[in-house]
Amino acid sequence: MTKQEHEKARVRALEYFEKAGIVLTEEEKDNVEVADFGLDNLENEGLEIVVYVNTDRCCAKELVLFPFQSCPEHRHPPVANTPGKEETFRCRWGEVYLYVEGKETKNRKCRPPKEDTSKYSVFHEVVLKPGMQYTLKPNIKHWFQAGGGGAVVSEFSTKSRDEADIFTDKDIKRIPAIED
Repeated sequence: MTKQEHEKARVRALEYFEKAGIVLTEEEKDNVEVADFGLDNLENEGLEIVVYVNTDRCCAKELVLFPFQSCPEHRHPPVANTPGKEETFRCRWGEVYLYVEGKETKNRKCRPPKEDTSKYSVFHEVVLKPGMQYTLKPNIKHWFQAGGGGAVVSEFSTKSRDEADIFTDKDIKRIPAIED
């Protein structure tokens, strides 16, 4: 991702936070993370993130998903004698479709950006609208996608170790690389 692409996505994400009534400090606005997962396909597979706090015990983040943008399938494995990250997603604005392990939902609202089942394999649908939330236990495969208007989601979790996440798509690089 180029610096220009990163900046354009960061500014766009700020517009979504504003729509959702999420107030950010200037420092938080400057530090919005734009994650394209190394796929160079941000409009379809990506995520925009503000981290409020990430300690040894807890983490709080805000996530923006542009219309139909997906966070690719992944899980949070055990790390350093912990069971892995447990996280709660709470929809603040828009609609988000969370896909988790379990019985496949027929007539799902969303489709993965890649129909390759080696990259997306869980299809039990949980629909989250503003005020609704869902808690994921550690090491559970999941992915999520915004509806047609985009979405803003709060994430509350145990310690976040993004570098330890295991993605189903082996081509993914979780930590963004920004080029000149």
